Amino acid sequence: MKYKIGLGVVLIFAITQLFVAEKTPFIEPSENDFIAIEQPEEKVELMLKTICYDCHSNQIDYPWYTDIAVVSWWTQDHINEGREHLNFSEWGNYSGEKKEHKAEEAWEEIEEGEMPLESYTLIHRDADLSDEERELLVEYFKGIEGKY
Repeated sequence: MKYKIGLGVVLIFAITQLFVAEKTPFIEPSENDFIAIEQPEEKVELMLKTICYDCHSNQIDYPWYTDIAVVSWWTQDHINEGREHLNFSEWGNYSGEKKEHKAEEAWEEIEEGEMPLESYTLIHRDADLSDEERELLVEYFKGIEGKY
């Protein structure tokens, strides 16, 4: 009986692998990219790329585990939702008012500990912000908000 259950689980897992989520192709940054426009200091740029760009840009670096069906669905959903809220690759296409609003949302989410997502930092330990890094990003986005 245990053998049949185990075989059934393996079979279900194998079948789900036929339905891995389609990955968004990596698109090189353009002149519309946030970093190209805002030109943050190097430390902030590195933090943005490490912490934000995997879900909030067109420069997605998919890790190996996104080749597993269930994980791929969950990850792609996070990416789609993240870009729906803010896509750093499209920053130049936003109006000044929208940039101001997105910058405000960014610092609020970071300050409140909502971003980066805990589920992301569990796997991507380098994206887990220290208090100092969190404060730096909050102040940075407040400055961006004030520009627009």
